[in-house]
Amino acid sequence: MKSLQELYKIGRGPSSSHTMGPQKAATTFAHRHPEAASFEVTLYGSLAATGKGHLTDVAILDALTPVAPAGIVWRPDVFLPFHPNGMKFVSRDASGAQTDEWTVYSVGGGSLSEGGAVCDEGPDVYELNTIAEIVSWCQERGRSYWEYVEWCEGKQIWDYLYTVWEAMKASVEEGLDTEGALPGPLCLARKAATYHIKATGYKPNLQSRGLVFSYALAVSEQNASGGTIVTAPTCGSCGVMPAVLYHQYKSHEFSERRILHALATGGIFGNVVKQNASISGAEVGCQGEVGVACAMASAATCWLYGGTPTQIEYAAEMGLEHHLGMTCDPVCGLVQIPCIERNAFAAARALDANIYASFSDGNHRVSFDEVVQVMKQTGHDLPSLYKETSAGGLARGYNQKKNAR
Repeated sequence: MKSLQELYKIGRGPSSSHTMGPQKAATTFAHRHPEAASFEVTLYGSLAATGKGHLTDVAILDALTPVAPAGIVWRPDVFLPFHPNGMKFVSRDASGAQTDEWTVYSVGGGSLSEGGAVCDEGPDVYELNTIAEIVSWCQERGRSYWEYVEWCEGKQIWDYLYTVWEAMKASVEEGLDTEGALPGPLCLARKAATYHIKATGYKPNLQSRGLVFSYALAVSEQNASGGTIVTAPTCGSCGVMPAVLYHQYKSHEFSERRILHALATGGIFGNVVKQNASISGAEVGCQGEVGVACAMASAATCWLYGGTPTQIEYAAEMGLEHHLGMTCDPVCGLVQIPCIERNAFAAARALDANIYASFSDGNHRVSFDEVVQVMKQTGHDLPSLYKETSAGGLARGYNQKKNAR
């Protein structure tokens, strides 16, 4: 598996697969062809279907047009064989003749692939690729998940995770301090500030849940407006981990050192899914985004409260299992409805998964690794209209209702 630096990426929203990935690809192609007179980019499948709502065209043009004029062709009806988020870059000379062509895929979390191995990430740093193997490593040595991270990545990983944590905190605090409507045709009002204020008026039990909601809303609203966030594991699911960890940090006074260890613990689970299945909504639906984020936050929280390796694995398993089959059907192609609310509910579910796992002895019938494989198969079985195309589910219902007016 790759470094956690490839999982936790700091960047601008609203979508790691539809914004960050395409912009990275466009920047790469522009650097290859500084002499080009023009560019043409063809977007396929899910990338084309919801690209305008995700600002895919803006991200690509921002990278290409400083070099040469660029045009974009939208082909939502064509799905390339490797992944639903395909794109083809073409460079031309002054006569209009093609000088180069590059087909690349945005496979989730801001990562790119040319149809096989991921092409824009560093070498593998983790020898073990399943949670079962990592649990055995921990039990044999009396260690925890974060210690396995340090063993594989070296002590320098903590400097990077501190930067990640600072970015997560900033996204929460900026989101709480911003009001108004989110960009786009939905004119959706920001809710984080209101939820945060209301939460302070409740007794501790409800207040705790309301604060977690407000933190998740804050980060997700920052993402929806193109603000700076951390992929955890994606932009569309970026509110879950920060909400849970910020709540533990502020309300339960966990030290930042423990928060970093929790980030590493949750990151291992996200990395295993990225390695063995997918974190791309266009490939496996929202179960691969919000579901994985919930699993990561469940594991992180369970570690904070003293969970054993098997209890932590159980918490993560529940976080993912109970999102199986979740579709990705963004209304108007925006990362707003239902994405923002899903982040808030997944954050709350992560807290519940920790409590449930903590009551157990850690033994359970279905392993995290098995759920990862089920999620992968379930995602492949879902029709394409439920995987980030805005053609089915909530998006279709909204469009029918709008057209009936």
